[in-house]
Amino acid sequence: MNNPSLCRLLMMVLLQLFFASEILANTLILMCTHIERDFSETYELKMQSASSANSRPKVYLDGRDLDINRTDSRQFVKNVTITKQKASYLLITQFDAEVLEGISYSAGSVISIVTIDRETGRLRKLDTIQGGILGARLGDGTKSYEEQCVAQP
Repeated sequence: MNNPSLCRLLMMVLLQLFFASEILANTLILMCTHIERDFSETYELKMQSASSANSRPKVYLDGRDLDINRTDSRQFVKNVTITKQKASYLLITQFDAEVLEGISYSAGSVISIVTIDRETGRLRKLDTIQGGILGARLGDGTKSYEEQCVAQP
């Protein structure tokens, strides 16, 4: 491309597309429904990817920030990705060893990968449980869940 005005025009179009996609892909709000046997629960899921406005990716369930740091456990959102077709986030939870009702449990962790097909609204969650009270009660390994979501304007 030897034509400077064509290069400038192309650069401006690319920058506009970049900024427009950044604005469109920065925040996603969904209403999701979790159904398990005869119990159902509807909640708001808000995802924000990291950007110049948000230094860290964030996920909120009914307004509650999923980044939690307590003396006996830590949970943090590692990554949020939002595209036109899919949205996803990675959540890491770590629990210290504990004694509950006289039973000792080792330290444990849960790594959750949540993906949402934006066209169908299908949310799929994969939880990998390792140790701790959850490992003892639910078993170590990967569990899969599905829910249905609807995008909010």
